[in-house]
Amino acid sequence: MKAFYTILLLIVSNIFMTFAWYGHLKLQEMKVISNWPLYAVILFSWAIALAEYSFQVPANRIGFVENGGPFSLMQLKVIQETITLIVFTVFTTVFFKGEALHWNHFAAFVCLVLAVYFVFYK
Repeated sequence: MKAFYTILLLIVSNIFMTFAWYGHLKLQEMKVISNWPLYAVILFSWAIALAEYSFQVPANRIGFVENGGPFSLMQLKVIQETITLIVFTVFTTVFFKGEALHWNHFAAFVCLVLAVYFVFYK
């Protein structure tokens, strides 16, 4: 169950992270925050990032092998990066209609799947 909770928390964390890093671009496009000064956008993103850390830190603590979890640090990082790119891809294709997936993106995903395979390879 620790592996499941770790991955679930990492998914939620990465949803918040993606909105913190890129959501302001969509909000600017929608004219919601287009008049905000940069420092206000930064503070807004930091508030979202606080929620991201509220899920990321427990995920790493629960998942880390030295805390009784199933994953090494390297495994946690590769899982997190893979989740990040999956969440980012979904976010980009759903919210930014001008962005499209191409063959090289799929090739990169195959490389990520291979990275996950190799990081768990004994």
